[in-house]
Amino acid sequence: MKEVLMENLRSIAVVGHGQTGKTSLVSAILFNTGMVSRLGRVEQGNTVTDYDEAEIEKKISIQASLAYAVKDNYKINIVDTPGYANFVWEARLGLRAVETGVMLVSAYEGVEVQSEKIFDSMVELKKPLVFVVNKMGKDLSDFNIAYDSIIESFGKNSIAVQYPIGKGINFSGIVDLIEMKAYEYEKDEKGGYKEIEIPSDIKEEVQAKREELIEKIAENDEKLMEIYFEKGDLSSEEITSGLKSGILKRDIFPVLVTDAYSNVGVNHLIDFILKYTPSILDVGEIETLEGKVFTDKSASFSGLVFKTISDPFTGKISIIKIFSGILKPDSTYFNENKLKEERIGGLFYLQGKNQEPCGEVKPGEIVAVAKLKETQTGDTLCVKGEKIQFPEFKFPVPSISFAIEPKSRADENKISTSLYKIMEEDPTVKSERDVQTKELIVSGNGQLHVELVLNRLKRKYGVEVTMKPPKIPYLETITGKADVEKKYKKQSGGRGQYGHVLLKMESLARGKGFIFENTIFGGSIPRNYIPAVEKGIKEAKQKGILAGYPVVDFKVNLYDGSFHEVDSSDMAFKIAASMAFKMGMKQAKSTILEPIMKVEVIAPGEFMGDLNGNLSGRRGRIQGMETKGKNHVITALVPMSEMLDFNPNLTSITGGRGTYFMELSHYEQVPHQLQKKIIDDAIRDGRVRKEEEE
Repeated sequence: MKEVLMENLRSIAVVGHGQTGKTSLVSAILFNTGMVSRLGRVEQGNTVTDYDEAEIEKKISIQASLAYAVKDNYKINIVDTPGYANFVWEARLGLRAVETGVMLVSAYEGVEVQSEKIFDSMVELKKPLVFVVNKMGKDLSDFNIAYDSIIESFGKNSIAVQYPIGKGINFSGIVDLIEMKAYEYEKDEKGGYKEIEIPSDIKEEVQAKREELIEKIAENDEKLMEIYFEKGDLSSEEITSGLKSGILKRDIFPVLVTDAYSNVGVNHLIDFILKYTPSILDVGEIETLEGKVFTDKSASFSGLVFKTISDPFTGKISIIKIFSGILKPDSTYFNENKLKEERIGGLFYLQGKNQEPCGEVKPGEIVAVAKLKETQTGDTLCVKGEKIQFPEFKFPVPSISFAIEPKSRADENKISTSLYKIMEEDPTVKSERDVQTKELIVSGNGQLHVELVLNRLKRKYGVEVTMKPPKIPYLETITGKADVEKKYKKQSGGRGQYGHVLLKMESLARGKGFIFENTIFGGSIPRNYIPAVEKGIKEAKQKGILAGYPVVDFKVNLYDGSFHEVDSSDMAFKIAASMAFKMGMKQAKSTILEPIMKVEVIAPGEFMGDLNGNLSGRRGRIQGMETKGKNHVITALVPMSEMLDFNPNLTSITGGRGTYFMELSHYEQVPHQLQKKIIDDAIRDGRVRKEEEE
């Protein structure tokens, strides 16, 4: 591939709610620019950017993937992103690596919830945005309804630059509102078109939309506003400059029209991206933690690793967005996050899963490099000594956990290494060994997310596991006070063991953790044994007496005790403190705490009554309701244990039109009548012994 000038380089992230046709659009762009020889179809499993086996099987995008298209002297770097709630965080990663977001909106569904979430990210990241009303060829499609939903959801900066000719099976082309020209597309899936007269039945609407566009362009530029007032119109050159400026400054979100599946409107979208969206030179500067870097190839190199993938042949692959300077192969750079040097080997572009070697790369490019030892997603690479660091990613906290068991001893030996590689690719996956149950716990953003992680374990790494219901991370605490004394004395020939402590225990407010206080005066316990007392309590609090869960939010005051000049030891005081702690837990009225989740449910208004009832039946407390676009949003506080089967219930109630998010809010005491089951389960699982519970 011949070199592309920086001013002719575009980088876009194709984003939007699931099933809006993002991957189909990318496939059409690649086909129309000659990058592939056939138009890929999601249902046929032959698209460039949905290449993972799980994506092909489920016919959805699960991870952000890379592609590029070349037309004339221009190049478009493309990040194809998922739109489903479990994986939508990948869209945010993709947006960090591009200059423009291209958001697809279904012509028959209008704006949906994930698009609203992604839009919020784009506002935060200050990214220019192009809307595409897609799926115009579907039954029940209606550009005007979809367009109104865009304005209602995202404001009046959204303005049409194209208008459709027909809809549904009669969708045949577009009207370019900038040039006031109409184009009819061929029906042969090749993206060809011819210019025609603007159909008379839409002429009036087209004229009105063009006037809205010209007014929007003029109102963002005083000079253009004067010209518009004087002449009542703007020239093509004035429209072009005003539109480019408005897009870059986020004063204008242009709205285009396509049906990617039938390849209608895609060529005009490509031309629009090349002509009107910004290059990295137009952006000019990128914010860092301590200032800015200028997007100049003569500057010192800096780049952000925005994604990591694991290739079965190449190994770990880090994908880098170049913001300044030149990245050269076979060179050494500095990881500013890890404070380590990294040796960069060969560089290559990604076209889906295919790797295409390249030489040095300049700002605006997206490039991959294999086998970096220290570097992870979110890290900054730069020249040593420059101290450039881009803001780190904020990954979502996992919302659900499952216990997994390897099916064989061979799998057990491989599982830790395999999970580590998956967590490198997907930082929202967490894995840890439960200290009480000794179970291996895998956490993710939803049940589907965790299931796909386990599928990847089997498919990529040959590790088969069974998945158990998720464990609820209960905690224990005390609700009262205790004053206990424990003397640990053991004599078995030779030196004995002696430790004697008097402790006061009291509860603390939620979230205060553990406080240890030493108020001994007069040396009843030598100072060198005090840390052993604290250590004994810290170790003992990892396993409460009711159900074996960690104990939190309490204070211990060591106020007296005694020692033996010969028999006392750190171990003796540690054991005495541990035993005293357990006595105090019984005396101070132990109780169990459960995680309470902040739940946000988004669905059309007609389902609100059923959803309110469903959440209330889960011991949920409704916190509020609001209207957001055409959807309604319920905010509630619900125990995590009650949310485990919510997803299929939500799908059933809303016919798949609802979605939800949840994150940990706080811990609360489990109602007394429900604690017995938790305790019985703990006894059955061996977390505590019967006598401990009693």
